[in-house]
Amino acid sequence: MASNTNDIVKDLFPLIRVYKDGKVERLFGSQYVPPSQEDPITGISSKDIIISPGISARLYLPKITDPNKNLPILLYIHGGGFCIESAFSSDHHRHVNLLVSQANVIAVSVEYRLAPEHPLPAAYQDCWAALQWVASHVENSNIKREPWLINHGNFNKLYVGGDSAGANIVHNVVMRAGSENLFGDVKIFGAFLTQPYFWASSLTSKNSTDNLAESLANNIWMFVYPSAPKGFDNPMINPLADDAPSLSGLGCSRLLVNVAEKDILRDRAILYVEAVRKSGWKGEVELFQVEGKDHSFHIFNPDDEEAKNQMQIVASFLMY
Repeated sequence: MASNTNDIVKDLFPLIRVYKDGKVERLFGSQYVPPSQEDPITGISSKDIIISPGISARLYLPKITDPNKNLPILLYIHGGGFCIESAFSSDHHRHVNLLVSQANVIAVSVEYRLAPEHPLPAAYQDCWAALQWVASHVENSNIKREPWLINHGNFNKLYVGGDSAGANIVHNVVMRAGSENLFGDVKIFGAFLTQPYFWASSLTSKNSTDNLAESLANNIWMFVYPSAPKGFDNPMINPLADDAPSLSGLGCSRLLVNVAEKDILRDRAILYVEAVRKSGWKGEVELFQVEGKDHSFHIFNPDDEEAKNQMQIVASFLMY
């Protein structure tokens, strides 16, 4: 029996609804697609693996032209407000497929647990566990080791990247890597954050004319992390909060932040880059802005010229 609209207890239109009977209705997101042995367009091979109970991933491997050359490894974290989308969805599968093709990297796209069934910090914990799983391949650990990583991966060129909420997770994972060791003392070489979801109790965005976008930015965080200490001034959503850890502790050597001109989240990301530069962090940070575009435009329309330009920037960053 279908749930009655009068029984809705939480409505984050156009993303998700929750009903009194516990049903969760995801209103937005692309359909799931299977991996492919060899993508007909890019030639990229992909497969799905289980990392641990509740955590899985889709792995991507480009065509190997030189078996003696190991490739950079990218841990990719998809967006979707912590509550929709998937590593197995058509939009993100297409995006990672294209990125792997252009950058010639091995990618591990994490399927983390979603809110509200699994409120934050579950996604943060899952992505950290996935990063540790990747790093553990440098040791003779008890895990079942993945041949693609063992045979073709360069663990001196480990990257972490993601979009939107995924980019938020990337920041938090990299901060954690600055204070906790990864297995085998593996280091994150670089991280990219594309249109990261950062917010604060005091809105500083100049792009606040989009009432729906502003409402979602305000409501999603408390929906996915209702127990967050200090709400919007929790350092996980507001890295610039007064008591947030110093950004000088970022656990990587290189950082790329991509923003879109019309994105309501743009100004928070720009402030973040400025704060990183002033923090005393010893790495290299780069800011890239796309003009005339809104949030996640590159995911929805990868054939857009600006999406292709941004893809080239990220691919070049990964090929460094």
